[in-house]
Amino acid sequence: MCKLKHKPIKIFLMLDDRSKHLLKTLVERYIADGQPVGSRTLSRAAGLELSPATIRNVMSDLEDLGLIASPHTSAGRVPTARGYRLFVDTMLTARRDELPAVDSMPAAAALQGEQPRQVLNQAAQLLSSLSHFVGVVRVPKRASVFRHIEFLSLSQRRVLVILVSPDGEVQNHVIHTQPEFEQSQLQEAANFLNAHYAGLTLSEVRDRLRTEVERLRGEIAALMLQAVELGTESEAQQDAVLVAGERNLLSVSDFSHDLGQLRRLFDIFEQKTQLMRLLDVSHQADGVRIFIGGDSQGVPFEDLSVVSAPYTVDGAVVGTLGVIGPQRMPYERMIQIVDITAKLLGNALSQPR
Repeated sequence: MCKLKHKPIKIFLMLDDRSKHLLKTLVERYIADGQPVGSRTLSRAAGLELSPATIRNVMSDLEDLGLIASPHTSAGRVPTARGYRLFVDTMLTARRDELPAVDSMPAAAALQGEQPRQVLNQAAQLLSSLSHFVGVVRVPKRASVFRHIEFLSLSQRRVLVILVSPDGEVQNHVIHTQPEFEQSQLQEAANFLNAHYAGLTLSEVRDRLRTEVERLRGEIAALMLQAVELGTESEAQQDAVLVAGERNLLSVSDFSHDLGQLRRLFDIFEQKTQLMRLLDVSHQADGVRIFIGGDSQGVPFEDLSVVSAPYTVDGAVVGTLGVIGPQRMPYERMIQIVDITAKLLGNALSQPR
């Protein structure tokens, strides 16, 4: 395959209408059937009265531009990453009427829960069930706010710390201390924190305690600082990306023949670091973005594509969601699924609880 460095729009302008139509038809046919497209099949599907020789000449030109390729085992052609890129950037047309299930009340009702985390999980599940691929949701980046703390003595040198956030979320931690504290001392420490630091983030409480250790009694100050640092560590360790439907990839023919590739894919879903980087790029985007493996540095596998979009809460972008699947995915449908789910999620999280 020729490795020309043309941008999609530049290549698009190089093509005549006949070449554009044949490329669009070839990509759509391959997405639908998953089989290399031969010149005879392409001629019938395109609805053009062209000779087989003309079709072959056009396909040869498209191959020279790096838009299609010929597998070794077939005389037909398949889209390349560059071909998919040109297709999604210049040839897609949105058809909302193809997705009544997404716009329907049952889909909206699926995003209802008592806690935001429950709603986010439901959104990942909804993306997966509608796309039949993998749904991912980037959890909103927000610092936990400190509302209330309690210390309870468990034994001679073990103290239970109970941290409560404004939305009622409770964290429990056990601290091992060197000195032995009386319950009255623990109550004094809790009263001090609740009186002076309620409403601040845990990080702000931690930083202030570090600067105020000198004027507080050393042992009690160390206990308070240890408790708050445990809370900030727990906050950082929370899953930043929710993933649903990984097993759907087992039934995708593009992946099922290569168990090694499937294992690497599942490693990505488990580690989530690359997913976070990819979704963070989409965080600043306006609307739906499409990342195609082999064309985008953010996608680690050539046969993989990601369709993503940011979602907003009360008008502010707080996170990103998307669908992960094979390059050979129905992009028009995925764009609508992602776009509408982003709106549904934003509306659900903006509702008062």
